[in-house]
Amino acid sequence: MAISTESVFLLLDESFDYLLVIDGEEQIAYASEMLARECRLSKEQLVGKRLDDVLTGSILEGFRHTMTRVYSGKKSGMAFWKVCEDMPSIPLRSVSAETGDGRLCLFWGNRFPDLSFEKGIASDSQVAERVKELSCIYAVADWIEVSSSVDEFFEEFPKYLRQGMQFPEHTVVYSMYHGKEYGQRPPGDNFMKSNLIVGGEIIGEIAVGYDRPDLAMLPEEQTLLDEIGRTLGLTLDRKQLMETLAAKREESEEQQAQLDTVNLYLDDIKGGFEESRVRLETMFQAIPDKMAIIDLKRNVIMTNRESVGPGQKCHKVFFGSDRPCADCRLRKIIKDKAPIVLEIKHDDEYYEVHALPIFNKQHEVDGIIEFYRDVTYKRTYEQQLQQADKLASLGQLVSGIGHEINNPNQFIRGNVKIIQQALEDMLPIVDEHFKTHPDMRIARLQYDFFRSHIMVLVNDMANGSERIKRIVEGLKRFARRDEGLLIDAVDVNTVIDESARLVHNQVHKYADIELNLAPDLPTITGNAQKIEQVLINLVINASQAMSEDRSGIITLSTHADGEYVTIVVEDNGTGMSDRTMNSIFDPFFTTKRAKGGTGLGLSIAYRIVEEHGGAMSVSSKLGVGTTFTIKIPHGRKKTTVQGRTRSGEEQ
Repeated sequence: MAISTESVFLLLDESFDYLLVIDGEEQIAYASEMLARECRLSKEQLVGKRLDDVLTGSILEGFRHTMTRVYSGKKSGMAFWKVCEDMPSIPLRSVSAETGDGRLCLFWGNRFPDLSFEKGIASDSQVAERVKELSCIYAVADWIEVSSSVDEFFEEFPKYLRQGMQFPEHTVVYSMYHGKEYGQRPPGDNFMKSNLIVGGEIIGEIAVGYDRPDLAMLPEEQTLLDEIGRTLGLTLDRKQLMETLAAKREESEEQQAQLDTVNLYLDDIKGGFEESRVRLETMFQAIPDKMAIIDLKRNVIMTNRESVGPGQKCHKVFFGSDRPCADCRLRKIIKDKAPIVLEIKHDDEYYEVHALPIFNKQHEVDGIIEFYRDVTYKRTYEQQLQQADKLASLGQLVSGIGHEINNPNQFIRGNVKIIQQALEDMLPIVDEHFKTHPDMRIARLQYDFFRSHIMVLVNDMANGSERIKRIVEGLKRFARRDEGLLIDAVDVNTVIDESARLVHNQVHKYADIELNLAPDLPTITGNAQKIEQVLINLVINASQAMSEDRSGIITLSTHADGEYVTIVVEDNGTGMSDRTMNSIFDPFFTTKRAKGGTGLGLSIAYRIVEEHGGAMSVSSKLGVGTTFTIKIPHGRKKTTVQGRTRSGEEQ
């Protein structure tokens, strides 16, 4: 179905307050009713006229310049519509279009300037700029209502208007109302002005400029000034009408109609303020990271988290602390007046924090904007990569080292056995000799002392040699990635059940084992014996970490998580410090060396999980307990295994 150009104009007319369409011959092809009323013309009088029949001077040149830009390929432009001197400038955006009727240039706008953001996530500077503009308009509107007199309003008006200017400290504001002047005129001709219109007559003006010739005015500042001038004129108009009605209780129908019209228009403006506020809040909500505007007293002014209300302390709502953070960003920004970026840790989570200052008109810090980006997953992934790289490097070394250690140790083990046997044969003979030679010494020691200690020393040598052998075997297992084929369809729930049964007698003195296994768990491709080795190591370690003052519980649970089967081994033992937790996967690191620990168990477990294409991570708190999480990719096949629960012993 073909759509006519006129239908498109009508659709756009319903979407914008002002609409103007100009063809390639600079003839007005369409104009909205509201735009025509602003020109004190009818719609029919405007349509068909040439652009130079309506506009003159710099306004006409501005429109021609904008049309040239958009026709040449620029995406959009802007021009200011102003038919006569006593009407305010209307900012209109522009875009070109090719139609069946030829090339057209469309201009559109709204009565209240659109201070919202473009689509997408706003930058930090855009957020701060929009907040500043809206604050200025709100401040002026509020001051109009609360000021007790016209003189009081215009005397204090400059300090409110400066809030919206780009250089507040250099802004000069001049006002004139009914012939009375307020403030000083800006120097030179580098200034903007807006007429005050009450009852259709110009009764004053507002002029704004900078006291330095090198500071230029922006078109956006003219738009802001026009809107403030229009709002001020309408409010003064309403006040004047209300004062007249108070003095003359008999009012005419025409005065009542004027008052109703002004009130309706002010309601529209108020609705525009509210709409802009809602758009600003909506944009805050659309930002995925946590975000907050915080004042100098650390109160949250605005945030994109519904659970956080304005007025709460930032350190309380974000970090649960009754005291300010030790690395408080607000304190540093007040001192340096510069943005900062840092990484902080809260509980088990890492956050990348971007903090930016918000300045007042004296260029002093009036608050900050903070963005909190959760980088916990990134940090965990980096730690896993570092651990994998560390183990890979060690794996290349330990194979050769184990071989070099094992060869001389074989000699030691063999020779120690010969020495043990020789001593067992020789000592009875020496004992007989000692009976007739009580002063006999061996190795410069009295024989009775030597006799009571020599076998202990030899046995210690044999035990030490055996310990070296076990360590070397552990090193070989650690370095050997191809031990056992990873080709079986492994039912993880069955492996866990069997592992719990195997370690029950060794563990039940310290803790009860509880199983919480998900039914219908997919199988994984791997080696069941290796997975069992990992689980037994984790459960035994957990039992040895139990506190003596409470009942120990070790929980093994499983669930399917996307493409992975997840195994969680959790205990309520003594927990670990951050320093210990960061080293537990390192070869030879152990807290149980006095009890014979080699420090290779968790390193080998980590390598086994890595061989299965998975990852192992740990979290722990002192006095609370430790949790190991294993993720291994699964195949498509699922096995139906009933969930089990074990407490103390097999059920």
